[in-house]
Amino acid sequence: MKASPLQALFVLTTSLAASVPGSESLAQEIPGDVMLEPIFPNGTFGGALGLVHAGDGSNRLFVLRQGGVIHVIHESGTHLPFLDISERLISQASEQGLLGLAFHPDFANNGRFYVNYTAGSDHPSDAAVGDTVISEFLIDESTELGDPDSERVLMTVVQDFSNHNGGNIKFGPDGHLFIGMGDGGGSGDPCKRSQTLDPEEIETDGSCRSDPTAALLGKMLRIDVDGTTPPGSNNLCAANPDGSAEYAVPTDNPFVGAAACAEVWSLGLRNPWRWSFDRDTGDLWIADVGQNHWEEVNLEPADHPGGANYGWNECEGPFTYPPDSPPKECQFEHDFPALHYPISGQPECAITGGYRYRGPIASLQGAYVFGDYCSGRIWFAWETGADTFEELEFSEEGFDLRSFGEDETGQLYVVRNGGIWRFESEVIHADRFEAGGD
Repeated sequence: MKASPLQALFVLTTSLAASVPGSESLAQEIPGDVMLEPIFPNGTFGGALGLVHAGDGSNRLFVLRQGGVIHVIHESGTHLPFLDISERLISQASEQGLLGLAFHPDFANNGRFYVNYTAGSDHPSDAAVGDTVISEFLIDESTELGDPDSERVLMTVVQDFSNHNGGNIKFGPDGHLFIGMGDGGGSGDPCKRSQTLDPEEIETDGSCRSDPTAALLGKMLRIDVDGTTPPGSNNLCAANPDGSAEYAVPTDNPFVGAAACAEVWSLGLRNPWRWSFDRDTGDLWIADVGQNHWEEVNLEPADHPGGANYGWNECEGPFTYPPDSPPKECQFEHDFPALHYPISGQPECAITGGYRYRGPIASLQGAYVFGDYCSGRIWFAWETGADTFEELEFSEEGFDLRSFGEDETGQLYVVRNGGIWRFESEVIHADRFEAGGD
């Protein structure tokens, strides 16, 4: 694999590290006790895009499939459909469909969970085909399954093209729902969504949609699902025409009251595909898919006040966009990525973000685990100093690495080709789990 010019930030393999001047101290090896074991074989969950837990003490896992079905896996290993909304969405294009699932922090008591999907035809919210829909659903107490008739649409966001929908949703440590939005698609952000904050300044030519929610594209959003917004004047871009909304905006969001969308937490993203919160520190790790040359991971500390700009489309990774040859560091003022790797001329094509490991395997503690969709390679990244990381290649598992997932104990899973794998070891973290526990 070709090394990036900013070698101090990203060393991909032990062999590469050994060839880099001044890298002799990078002597760490992939833990020999770590294995990736199959839990469900390829094809078990066709079109699987993610795996999450409910945080309710049940130890259940939930697999979301792109076509619109969520499956629940019980501790015994049995699984069955949990919710089917396939008739409400479109998944014909490769980046559309059911893309995100998150359970309310108090799900055990209120039975509320949330999904992100792309609208099909004749959607009851009047969303156009392919637009992003963020909805709340409830548990049917008689069946303990999701009730498809309980849908409450929180917001819809226009999409200019069928790709770059982002789709991941997660509750932060603060209890608010974060929503990762891609730049609306096309090549190179032709509608200039990622850097446009003011809905009055959105591009409307050609395929660029004339709708204020377009200013939410290329952003990370943060909303309060426990509140609503009454009619009146505000700067909510996804509100109803009278200003009301089925959600509220936290008062400490960085653009409340500004000439921008109040829902926005950060900007400058291209297509954040799988991002996560560190369950120990609350830090936010955002994997953002690049255009043609660089993949990146942005690291946002838990105490960040919001408003970070991650650079797209002025920059791709830490370099200029459009690209120069040789690559030149981007001078645009923005938050540089913590990790990046090349895709031009490589087997890699698109980053799949993972998690900072906080589970039972002692040798993986603190490593950020991520991979690439096309090559299937998986890396472990350890922080070795301020803004510096050492990355080592774990394995090459093949095409279609869609997602990573955590269970309630912090065990880490890989979702690929409709199958599920789990990282396992005989050596556990004694401070977290009893010896010999799962």
